[in-house]
Amino acid sequence: MPCSSSGTLPLKARSGPATLQLGCRGGLFPTGGRITEVARRELPEGRYGTARKPLPRWARWSLLVAGILAGAAVGWAGYANFGSSPIASDKLRYNALGDDRMEVVFTVDRDQPERPVVCVLRALSLDGEEAGRREVLVPASDGGTVETGVVRTSKPPVTGEVFGCSYEVPAYLNRE
Repeated sequence: MPCSSSGTLPLKARSGPATLQLGCRGGLFPTGGRITEVARRELPEGRYGTARKPLPRWARWSLLVAGILAGAAVGWAGYANFGSSPIASDKLRYNALGDDRMEVVFTVDRDQPERPVVCVLRALSLDGEEAGRREVLVPASDGGTVETGVVRTSKPPVTGEVFGCSYEVPAYLNRE
């Protein structure tokens, strides 16, 4: 079927007069355009500001390297703080020895058994406050050790615990 409708249609537009060409299929196409072309509309001046210039290639690579380094630093800090502990201690039992002392029996496993460690024991009173604290030297050994420490308290104790252990033994505890 031959194309019977063709011609131009005048339009009023904000950017000035424009015409549309009426095509053979009944659709409207920009003058001189084809169906495969995309019409580019100009943006109103001053409304959206100036277009940003893309970052240079060296800046993009620098940002990528900085991001990778920051991610590695966060990963290392997380592993150092939340990774496996070099010293593990476990409370086996506790026993109140009257109103002023608490006996705590605990085990110590460490990644370097040839080094001495210091462990801090705590006794807690009924109200949950710390009633006493003591540092106990755990000498070097061939493997895991079972230790006993007695903590003097200022209030009647109800429970005992191992607060933590460290390789940094104070000089006043060193027997060497």
